[in-house]
Amino acid sequence: MGAYGGTDAGGRGTGAFWAALDGLLAGARCVIDRPAGSQHPRFPDMIYLVAYGYLEGTASMDGGGIDVWRGSRPEPTLDAMICTVDVLKKDSEIKLLLGCTPEEKKRVYAFCNDSPFMKGLLFERPAG
Repeated sequence: MGAYGGTDAGGRGTGAFWAALDGLLAGARCVIDRPAGSQHPRFPDMIYLVAYGYLEGTASMDGGGIDVWRGSRPEPTLDAMICTVDVLKKDSEIKLLLGCTPEEKKRVYAFCNDSPFMKGLLFERPAG
C-alpha cells in the first residue's frame, strides 16, 4: 500500500507523518480495554479478534483517546493504521496498529469493513 504519491501536500516524504505518530506513541500509555476475544459493548455479535484500546492522554474525534489495535508481536511497533468512516456515528477516525502480524492486519481490516455502517482503509508504513 502507500500514500498519495509518496509525499504529503507540502512535498515532504510520508516519513514525517509516521514520525509524528511515533511521537504520539512515545508520550502515551497504551490501554487495552477490549482484549482479543471480547465482545463489542453495543454490538455483542462483533468479536474483537485482536486486542483493542486507546492511547491514554490523546484525543480523537469521538472524544476518547486515539484508538489502537495491539497485535501479538512482542514489540508494539507502529507499522500500519486504518482510517475508518462510521455512518452511524457520523465520524471518521484513525486507528493505529501496533505489533500486528500480517494475519492480524487482515482481521482488523475485516472487522472495520464487515458492517454496512463502517468502512476502513488500511495504510501500511513504508519500509525503511
